[in-house]
Amino acid sequence: MNGGRRRTSETPKGKATLVTQLVEKLREAIRSGAFEPGARLPSEAQMTADYAVSRTVIREAIAALKSDGLVEPRQGSGVFVLDAPAPVSLPFQNVDRERVSSVIELLELRTAVEIEAAALAAQRRSPQQEEAILARHRALFMLIEAGEPTAEADFALHLAIAEATNNPRFPEFLAMVGRSVIPRAALNQSEDPASQQSYLMQIHGEHAAIVEAISNGEEAAARAAMKLHLRGSLSRYRQAHQRSLSKI
Repeated sequence: MNGGRRRTSETPKGKATLVTQLVEKLREAIRSGAFEPGARLPSEAQMTADYAVSRTVIREAIAALKSDGLVEPRQGSGVFVLDAPAPVSLPFQNVDRERVSSVIELLELRTAVEIEAAALAAQRRSPQQEEAILARHRALFMLIEAGEPTAEADFALHLAIAEATNNPRFPEFLAMVGRSVIPRAALNQSEDPASQQSYLMQIHGEHAAIVEAISNGEEAAARAAMKLHLRGSLSRYRQAHQRSLSKI
């Protein structure tokens, strides 16, 4: 005989589901203001009755809410709702591609990261990664010849180099910064097609030196070529910035 005790049949999977469901219910109650900041949550016994779950489920749900910064257990007093956490501001979300000063900030940061990425790619690239770099370089050149927009393809080439480091943090960094790292509009280039073509062919030559050094496994040359490319871009953007200031 069980002496009249209530027995539960919570399996590990079933308990996890109950915890998830309870966490969502309590989160919604907090979001809706049913439990305001500073308010004390009902006791374990009360929530056990209200939500028809075990005390173990209650405790795990409270632990999840605590880790999210929504509640704070206070020994001898209960569990209290905290003020809503301040929203986290993600980096690189407020970059204005039309502002040359913003572009300069990104290029300075990219220079610090991508010079080393090129060197590591020369050391660590796999045959498949090298093939991807070459393919993206060719694709970029075809767009230049066709007079098509090149920013997306330019970014894809730099991303392929970052991936060839075989360190996931490098492509993660570029993905976080986003395609605004190739903001053609900020240069305010002449609308003359010949001038545009000359500029893009200069960029293509700089890319070609980077790609060749990586393909040859020349670490120092890859580092130097990427440094020349990014510092050249930085110089061009700074000159554009000075021109914009002189017009004010």
